[in-house]
Amino acid sequence: MSRAYKFHNPEGLYFISFATIGWVDVFTRREYREILLESIEYCQNNKGLELYAWCVMSNHVHLIIKAEEGFVLPDIIRDLKKFTSKKIIKAIEENPQESLKEWMLTIFKNAGEYNSNNKEYQFWQQHNKPIELYTAPVISQKLDYIHDNPVEAGIVESPEQYLYSSARNFNDEIGLLKLKPL
Repeated sequence: MSRAYKFHNPEGLYFISFATIGWVDVFTRREYREILLESIEYCQNNKGLELYAWCVMSNHVHLIIKAEEGFVLPDIIRDLKKFTSKKIIKAIEENPQESLKEWMLTIFKNAGEYNSNNKEYQFWQQHNKPIELYTAPVISQKLDYIHDNPVEAGIVESPEQYLYSSARNFNDEIGLLKLKPL
């Protein structure tokens, strides 16, 4: 992994992104998005995750985050990805309505076979591409990038229309997840 993509400052504020293997559009189904959101909320309440902005797209996630004092951000992200991968794979396996079940599971299983860190499936790509945010202009640029993602994808016309993003929080509305102020 490149030195440019590591968590260098334990107290730092970071922009991270992570995607599903093969950019599979798993999060088109509400139940899989809900698993991810519940897991993020769990990490906020129990693992020291401070969330400042977020967006869940069909196959990837963007976050602006930090670890509370006494917690380690790479460990939080590792646990979040490990838990969500297991829970979402199980939800896919058990979903009788999932028309793409075999296709998705084959992709995740094939990826898992080539990675010694996995027992059977690999759901998330391994990298997070953390970028430390240490100036107001960089924070603003990443915040705009996160919130404009659904607009650029043609899903909504304005960022606050997208339910699975923190853009609503920045428009004095209540969002799905609690945020720390930037």
